[in-house]
Amino acid sequence: MYQRTVAVGSRSGLHARPASLFVQAATRLPVKVTVARDGRDPVDARSMLSVLALAAQHGDRMELSAVGDGAQEAVEELAALLAQDLDAKD
Repeated sequence: MYQRTVAVGSRSGLHARPASLFVQAATRLPVKVTVARDGRDPVDARSMLSVLALAAQHGDRMELSAVGDGAQEAVEELAALLAQDLDAKD
């Protein structure tokens, strides 16, 4: 199992748009990644409803986990995405 903790970078937290981008990226990965907030039970990173239910705010610490071939790469890709301000104007 590979795990990494990262802070939510989006100023508005992990609401609809950032959550959608995060879930879309997770869906494209070859391994299942889970995400958890503040010691809560982990949820499937591919589930929009589950990710939104985390109610993650800017700066909240999120733990990403995955098992299997490609786990480290998958977690690192999602961690990099989660750390960005996904609401920032280009």
